[in-house]
Amino acid sequence: MSRRTSTLLAAAATVLALGLAACSSADEPADDAGRITLTPAKDGGSGAQPVGNPVGDGTSAEVEGYRMTDVRLPGADATGDVAFRILDPSGAPLLTYTEEQTKLLHLYVVRDDLDQFRHLHPTLAEDGTWTARVDLGSPGRWRVVAEFIPEGASNPIVLGTTLRVPGDWTPVDVPRGEAAETGSDGVVEATLRAAGEVGANGRLRLRLTDADGEPVALGSYLGTSAHLTGFAVDSRGFVHVHPYGAPEVTDDGTVLTFHTVFTQPGDYRLFLQVRVDGLLHQLAVTAPVTAEEAS
Repeated sequence: MSRRTSTLLAAAATVLALGLAACSSADEPADDAGRITLTPAKDGGSGAQPVGNPVGDGTSAEVEGYRMTDVRLPGADATGDVAFRILDPSGAPLLTYTEEQTKLLHLYVVRDDLDQFRHLHPTLAEDGTWTARVDLGSPGRWRVVAEFIPEGASNPIVLGTTLRVPGDWTPVDVPRGEAAETGSDGVVEATLRAAGEVGANGRLRLRLTDADGEPVALGSYLGTSAHLTGFAVDSRGFVHVHPYGAPEVTDDGTVLTFHTVFTQPGDYRLFLQVRVDGLLHQLAVTAPVTAEEAS
């Protein structure tokens, strides 16, 4: 699988609100043969290889000399711009990136209690400033997390910082336990079928059904069958996993398997995005991750 690099200074901006959002096929590239994801080969095999493990977990604004700076968020009362710059180890704005899942940079704007989540694809300006439109909808402590691969690098870099959006707010507890292993938007339901494990070659499975409990047919989103990101509930550390193989349609639902590289046990709040009948759905579940068994 080839890796496409780009020095483009503009990428399509996409704002994904919680719940159901209409999307068109224009979000997808005409040819996704160069995508960098862990996905099945065209014949349905599993010969594709993933990108390297991420460096950083979004809890720091500086990793290996790369730095997120000039970060700003809009207020809670209206749609506005989230903006920031990425500086390279020399201190200059980073302008060249390698695509991952069809985008030069993935941006996650997440309320610190993990109750609100936005996945954005901002636009890069000539001075290195990334911007995207976002509607936060509530005040509070918001985390801004950027995931990207500098051109020539083999591992994604994940940087993040936290800003306070003025206004009164009360954090909510992150859902945990068996009930939190299922998430629904009223149209699509996701249920954790196999929890995660600490280790470099783990598997996590989710079952998807419609409102009647029937399997769903998944369209393509960002060059693959699903996009799954999450945060450790205790540390708020960021994780990004990739689909492993094609979706499996079973009697009780459509099953997605993800390759994982969890490094710490505990609960993780996961945000799944899938396309069904041309519409993008966002679902949240909490997955327990167990310690690696001693051999």
